[in-house]
Amino acid sequence: MATFLYKLGRFAFRRRRFVALIWVALLAVAGVGAATAAAPAADSFSIPGTEAQRAFDLLDQRFPGTNADGATARVVFKAPAGETMKDPANKAAVERTVHALQSGSSQVDRVADPYAAKALSKDGRTAYAQVSYKVTGFELTDASKDALEDAAKDARHAGLTVETGGNALQAIPETGATEVIGIAISAVVLVITFGALIAAGLPLLTALIGVGIGVCTITALSSALDLSSTTSTLATMIGLAVGIDYALFIVSRYRAEITEGSEREEAAGRAVGTAGSAVVFAGLTVVIALVGLAVVNIPMLTKMGLAAAGTVVIAVLIALTLIPALLGFAGARVLPRKARKARKGSEADEAHGRHAGTGERPNMGTRWARFVLRRPVAVLLASVVGLGVVAIPASSLELGLPDDGSQPTHTTQRKAYDLLSDGFGPGFNGPLMLVVDGRDAHAGQSTKSAAARVAKEVGRLDDVAVVTPPTFNKAGDTALLNVVPKSKPSSLETEDLVHHIRSTASGIADDTGAKTLVTGTTAMNVDVSQKLNDALLPYLALVVGLAFLLLMVVFRSVLVPLKAALGFLLSVVAALGAVVAVFQWGWLADVFGVEQTGPIMSMMPIFMVGVVFGLAMDYEVFLVTRMREAFVHGERPREAVVTGFRHGARVVTAAAVIMISVFAGFIGSSDSMIKMIGFGLAVAVFFDAFLVRMAVVPAVLALLGRSAWWLPRWLQKVLPNVDVEGEGLRTQLGDGGGDSGSGTGSGGGSGTGTGTTEGPDENAARETVRV
Repeated sequence: MATFLYKLGRFAFRRRRFVALIWVALLAVAGVGAATAAAPAADSFSIPGTEAQRAFDLLDQRFPGTNADGATARVVFKAPAGETMKDPANKAAVERTVHALQSGSSQVDRVADPYAAKALSKDGRTAYAQVSYKVTGFELTDASKDALEDAAKDARHAGLTVETGGNALQAIPETGATEVIGIAISAVVLVITFGALIAAGLPLLTALIGVGIGVCTITALSSALDLSSTTSTLATMIGLAVGIDYALFIVSRYRAEITEGSEREEAAGRAVGTAGSAVVFAGLTVVIALVGLAVVNIPMLTKMGLAAAGTVVIAVLIALTLIPALLGFAGARVLPRKARKARKGSEADEAHGRHAGTGERPNMGTRWARFVLRRPVAVLLASVVGLGVVAIPASSLELGLPDDGSQPTHTTQRKAYDLLSDGFGPGFNGPLMLVVDGRDAHAGQSTKSAAARVAKEVGRLDDVAVVTPPTFNKAGDTALLNVVPKSKPSSLETEDLVHHIRSTASGIADDTGAKTLVTGTTAMNVDVSQKLNDALLPYLALVVGLAFLLLMVVFRSVLVPLKAALGFLLSVVAALGAVVAVFQWGWLADVFGVEQTGPIMSMMPIFMVGVVFGLAMDYEVFLVTRMREAFVHGERPREAVVTGFRHGARVVTAAAVIMISVFAGFIGSSDSMIKMIGFGLAVAVFFDAFLVRMAVVPAVLALLGRSAWWLPRWLQKVLPNVDVEGEGLRTQLGDGGGDSGSGTGSGGGSGTGTGTTEGPDENAARETVRV
């Protein structure tokens, strides 16, 4: 692989105008496609295999025209103090609003008049009008949404408080200025890391091009593939982070090659051949983790994973082709001014290489690695115990899906939610729908009697506030009942109620033959949480298993991939603990702008497992590949750890800070789901990069010694040698790969030796890789 990528890098460098033109053309085509694409036709949040979904499908069949999955809105009215909604003036204002809602849009199916539907609170001060649409929330036109908002103005002028809730007002979440701040921080980190504006600008430029192509493609395909706005947000989040990181590693390696004395085209080839190999395998781990989300069998989650994976693939291709092309345009300006001057007058020094042992002051990575190697047990225990303490809140994890109660307090959806809770009870915001299917009822039983029994027995349950009389379809074989819980939709009490109703309905079905299905938004949330919980272990086994095999091929070791997987599990559980502490317990909620605490989003654990695993393996590959490279070229295991940190710690640290700043930029989003994802990913990357990869990894490798690179002989014969370290490439280029005992590997700044390694050690290391 290294040889192929070496040739690709040189080709891109030589044909830089052609390569740059191709990428600009792709960006233009994607941009035109996005600009001319139709809006998404719908947002089909279907959950195959769940009871709630089967009930929705049954409603569509037995109650045609009811649009069970159509958008809904609740226009909530509240009378001023000392007045009620029954006062003539207030009643007249509400009736004018209802008429305006009915005539405001052709997409409106029906509007329930509060007075005819008896939708008034006990104290008479609160009422609501239910608006049902023929289409889903994502199919609603702007004109329909404007008509919904305008209809309330007359009632407000009459002195009433009017707020609107429901999914009819779904909007693309706003991320605010913090996303831009995240990119700005990335730019500052790049400038500090490289000391040259050109070198710092290349990763940012290429990452933005990659994200532009990815997001524009998603937008262009959103109508055909039914992609939601959250898909684009996730692709942007991950695409920016990995795009900057992958380019950062290629540019950093190119600068090292130039400093070592390579010509520019040769340096580009070597950078892509060595660091590019790590980029390819790091990208593969991210893609495996994201594509693996398909095993959950939730279409929306699958689409999000595939779209984000596509953006990662684009980031990898850009790093391997566009980066070397742009390096060709940049010339020597990728180096700091002092380095350019020093390079002109230090050819002799460069020919001998620059090592920590030649009088050069050890950098921070070298000093940190030596510190860890002196105290590996203490560092390992401190890191593991620290992450374990942070992970403690994860034991109290409660899962759910966001509703209007999790919206910011200034939004009309949240205000309507609070008005309904105050006027009718918290459970009124999440009523359950019971569908009684009497088509297969036993002889002597009818749908009517079965529905009456369901209503009676469900009404006796502790957490039930109201059970509405059953409504029957034209054929009379299906009934629909609404159940209002006493507790709020996202509470554990309501989740328990769903299970109790299903248990009760199962007993009735045994007696009557009439099946009862529970659905509604709240029941759907319960089913989604259960489905995600059931899929977590299979998904974890699939993703970690595939990545373990991939890393075993990369490092030709059993213990190094095992250590990588265990370290990831530690960091992701600690990150979940931090998410629970902030978003569920409310610790530091004001600092992060969390206005409403509650259950953690159902897909958060499995989503974090997928994304964080892929990103964590990035740092594992980038950092440990340098160590493996040094070991292969003759250094002892502990020396190889120091070499890996000397060359890689600064760049990995910069990459982690960049990724953290990009993810943290999404904490300012108005959407609670995006805010939670941004926080969770930022914290997870912090834990994994700075505690696991920078502390646990060197400590474990120091304790394992040479056995860290052990691989059974039968596996040596089975596993392909992908030559990530570039050993075959160096042999081909004549870099002294066969000089026993030298361990210099001077080509590519490959973690050069100091001449202290004995020949047998080097030969053993070479045999481990080449077999």
